[in-house]
Amino acid sequence: MIARATYDAAAFQELVFPYLQRDPVLNTSLLTNVADRVRGIMNDPEPPVFVSVHSGTDEVIGAAIWTALRGIGLGGLPVELVPPVVDVLAVVKPGARTVHGAEDSARLFAELYGARVGRAFAVVDRSRLHVLGEFVEQKAEGAPRLAVDGDLDTLTPMFGAYRLEVGHSAEGIDADRDWLQQRVDRQRLWVWEDEAIVTMVGHQSPVFGAVRVGPVYTPVEHRGRGYASALTAHVTRQLREAGDQVCLMTDLANPTSNKIYAAIGYRPVQDFVGYAFT
Repeated sequence: MIARATYDAAAFQELVFPYLQRDPVLNTSLLTNVADRVRGIMNDPEPPVFVSVHSGTDEVIGAAIWTALRGIGLGGLPVELVPPVVDVLAVVKPGARTVHGAEDSARLFAELYGARVGRAFAVVDRSRLHVLGEFVEQKAEGAPRLAVDGDLDTLTPMFGAYRLEVGHSAEGIDADRDWLQQRVDRQRLWVWEDEAIVTMVGHQSPVFGAVRVGPVYTPVEHRGRGYASALTAHVTRQLREAGDQVCLMTDLANPTSNKIYAAIGYRPVQDFVGYAFT
């Protein structure tokens, strides 16, 4: 096996998407990260690194990605393919801050990469990928609608608060507003209104018949009233009725969100773990 790196998102998409589309739910994060960069709607402070893994016959058998904002993403990379990915990324990105992937793969990557670049590592988060099973409607006071340009003054600080709460690096008000504007323009952002906007829910564009819901955020003062449940269910229904498999990621440290999504009908697919390097 051998791994190769490129900085060309479009070339990487052409090369690895036939492999990744075999399981578009398990590979949802890699697929959407690459697709959005090809579409030009991701603003990276440094060029991402895209890694493909090849068999002895040059068939693509795995993929990974590094971005400045999210670190190394292994997706569903099988554990036996981790060493060649480490060989590449330890050279081109020895200063990576984090790695996320399926539990066994992420652990092995952290061990091998940490040893290669002389850095320690520790678990920073655990998450779970879910896919929609039998859909269950949810109700709350108020009503859903697509977000519009006029909502950005309200949604921008909400999105900044969401970033802080989930531990993502702050990118600044202008970057947050640009991110939201791009999703509004593509009708990928919804709000729930109960006199005022109380919840926001976004989703990715479908890739190979699978679409991922997120982010989901309700300000602290509006929680406990079922708004997030109702809006996530509404968005989920819209996506399902369009004919796509619907999935989402949850933080295993947040039992409330996991309970909410289970009530809508989401069922576990795969657990993931994140490690930070120090």
